[in-house]
Amino acid sequence: MTGHLDLDAAIIGGGTAGCAAALHLATRGLRVALFERRTVGSQASGVNFGGVREHGRDFAELPLSRRARRIWDRLPELIGSDGEFMATGHLKLARSDEQMASLEDFARGAADYGLAVELITGNRLRADFPWLGPRVVGASLCRSDGQANPRIVAPGFARAARQAGAQIFEHEAVEGALRDEGGFRLETERGRRVSARTLINVAGAWGAKVAAWFGESVPIEPQSPSMQVTEPLPYRLPVNIGVAGGDVYARQIPRGNVIFGGGRGWNDFGAITSRAGGGNVTQAMGRLTDILPWTRHVHVIRTWSGIEGYTPDEIPVIGPSDTTPGLIHAFGFSGHGFQLGPAVGEVLAELVFSGGSETPLAPFAIGRFTGAAAPVGAQGDGRDPIAAMQQGETR
Repeated sequence: MTGHLDLDAAIIGGGTAGCAAALHLATRGLRVALFERRTVGSQASGVNFGGVREHGRDFAELPLSRRARRIWDRLPELIGSDGEFMATGHLKLARSDEQMASLEDFARGAADYGLAVELITGNRLRADFPWLGPRVVGASLCRSDGQANPRIVAPGFARAARQAGAQIFEHEAVEGALRDEGGFRLETERGRRVSARTLINVAGAWGAKVAAWFGESVPIEPQSPSMQVTEPLPYRLPVNIGVAGGDVYARQIPRGNVIFGGGRGWNDFGAITSRAGGGNVTQAMGRLTDILPWTRHVHVIRTWSGIEGYTPDEIPVIGPSDTTPGLIHAFGFSGHGFQLGPAVGEVLAELVFSGGSETPLAPFAIGRFTGAAAPVGAQGDGRDPIAAMQQGETR
């Protein structure tokens, strides 16, 4: 037994959103603790591509994404680090007329949200981006987008949260939680007992499992990105690259390495392990050299992956529980939550303090999955932690 904590808010999950929420709640004087089964930023928040983009998003996400973009400019004052954020722009490529039409549709819709997206074709495409391959027929450019280092952003928020007074417990999974008349009661794998008025579920691919403890069913598919990085090359890729259809994406960091990805890797959800997919690695290399011919003979020096939770509509669950007062969810970011994370943390703090947010959240309501099939991982390892807590069992 490692003791008891009495909190205003308990947070399950140590990604960027969870750490940002801890920071904002602690800054406003709440007693906050965050519990992470591994280390902060060890899954989706830390192993992703590092794109900081509004470009190409579901329109339902754009108000939240626009809010997040403003926060990225303020990272140094917020967490004492810029997270290696650079506003390099995001160039999305079309390899057919049909794909170009989809880019045009997005540009028109994005304008309604105040997001400027330029359409580039013909001679200008070749003049501005002479390093593109001949199959590229057009592109759209969002100049305000950029890139950052996912390995350091969540830890940066965690460090700032600790300095503000939050407690961050790494290598300590929450094994069960329930709500009674006094609030929430949690038990961790170390036997720690926790009481909290508010519970925030930002458990990533495991968020559906936490929701299931409170009778809410969300169909989550755990997927793993297949990521790679090359040896250092002469610097010639000044923008982030994506493609219509999403089968490859790339960026180059100032020291020359090209980071790219495409396709899915392998994961063992129960064992919390993953790796880049062998066949997908080779395919992504081929797609990269198709759009960037100058990468044809370079060496890939490392591959990696992680585990992310995908919802059927590929937008997240964000907002209050439909079954349990005081429970707030934010999970299922479906491979594009890195840019959103700082804003999600602010939104979660707003929900704790006021019950609402200045950012529209209706599209992300958990109720859209009412009656859906039981989520992956909802049954855990066979031990019922809720029943054990109700019976007063200790480990």
